[in-house]
Amino acid sequence: MVPLYKDNEEDICPICLDLVKEAVRTDCGHLFCRMCLTQHMDKASVSGFLLCPVCRKPYSEGVLGDGYICFSHQKRVCMFCEASRHLLCVECLKSPEHQTHVELSIENAISHYKERLTRRSRKLRKDLGELQRLKAQEERMLHAPQVDWGSYRLGAELQSQDQTTEQLKVLPQHRLDQQENQPAEAVKIFHFSEAVTQLSSLISGLERMAKELDARTLKDASDLLDRYDPLSLCPTLEDTCRFT
Repeated sequence: MVPLYKDNEEDICPICLDLVKEAVRTDCGHLFCRMCLTQHMDKASVSGFLLCPVCRKPYSEGVLGDGYICFSHQKRVCMFCEASRHLLCVECLKSPEHQTHVELSIENAISHYKERLTRRSRKLRKDLGELQRLKAQEERMLHAPQVDWGSYRLGAELQSQDQTTEQLKVLPQHRLDQQENQPAEAVKIFHFSEAVTQLSSLISGLERMAKELDARTLKDASDLLDRYDPLSLCPTLEDTCRFT
């Protein structure tokens, strides 16, 4: 099998005439975008011969790399099964196991999951903004007693107005209650900080996967979306917000 090469900014794909993306090299030595060569294979499979688009020399499907070859049949994968989350070749599609499953072409699957990952990360960014707002609100409440000398000024006013001694006693107690609430406010801020960190990490992972998604990571994308679907995230967010 011809080894894969890292993208080089000086390499131009002969098919799309753009800089190569996920570069693969045919047996004859020509460099192509993986997706471009995959699409060329789809068209060439009708004739049954895989010929280099540049020099017309034959090449094997194995040039796409291990992740693009079916281990069971040693043929190029062409579909992604959403039920089993497996990449399938033409022989796999004949299996009774997949007759009732929904399969997407690899190109459509990549586009579909990129869109889902992007939508999910945008939704979670809104949730992140709300958590950050609540955290800031708790921080303001925590620091409010430090400048709440108005209670004592109010005490002086009451005294000057010949109010009863009992009314004056309420003011220091109010101040004491605020001080006792400080640990509870700190706990709330701690939980909000944890939730913000975890959600930020998740969003970064979703955005990174959407950017780098290819056939080999379709299963990972599907797993990630199911693991952190809105229903599974809601209890976590609700638990955090319950501290408010």
